[in-house]
Amino acid sequence: MTQPVKSADRTLEILEVLAAGGPRTLGDLARDLGIPKSSLHGILRTIAQRGWIETDPTGTRFGLGLTALRVGAAYLDTDDVVALLGAALDELSATFGETVHLGRLDGADVVYVAKRESKHPLRLYSAIGRHLPAHATALGKALLAGLPPAAVGAALPGVLPRLTANTITDLPALHAELGAVRARGYAVDNGENTEGIVCVARALPLSDPPADAISVSIPQSRVGPDTVAAVAAALETAVDRVTAASGLLR
Repeated sequence: MTQPVKSADRTLEILEVLAAGGPRTLGDLARDLGIPKSSLHGILRTIAQRGWIETDPTGTRFGLGLTALRVGAAYLDTDDVVALLGAALDELSATFGETVHLGRLDGADVVYVAKRESKHPLRLYSAIGRHLPAHATALGKALLAGLPPAAVGAALPGVLPRLTANTITDLPALHAELGAVRARGYAVDNGENTEGIVCVARALPLSDPPADAISVSIPQSRVGPDTVAAVAAALETAVDRVTAASGLLR
């Protein structure tokens, strides 16, 4: 493996920490990253001049800057899958009036890369770019089910974090759940990520194994006896249409 360039590696570590945890002080960053304050200060000053980070009015806390936003937005603007799924996400949103997501597997996590908001005041909180443990979401389980069992174990941490009382934290139980996902073709999250929220998801077979999935998230109070089946059927129709149009990606 090629050794990383130290200064570049440290710069990216800083940006990743700020993206994950929000604004931090110089002392916080030095402690968490194990970088001497003298070295860290020079790196922060350099990337601040390029707009990657900004300071608060006191000049003591550092957060992501507008350049980071511009680069992140460019990623989405140039992503073929996001463009291809736009109409499908719109249709699912119009049909159910609930929160719709396009998610992408990123190691042990799933990250939201596109969304449509629910029309209801009571809704799931989410944000583009947010990472969630794959084992605790319908999106993540739909994508993990596309991996061989050995690859699932390799992708996930040794201890599966618990987000709610319903989160599956036992690896054998998760493998059984993924087997059920493969059998029925879709995944269900029954309050495993957020209490009181039910989510249904299907993977998009645009790559092998699939890297992207789409979902509909609904508060439990609006879930009736036929809701999950109706959402799963609508997702199947959307996936079939997107798959048929996937030649546009090539």
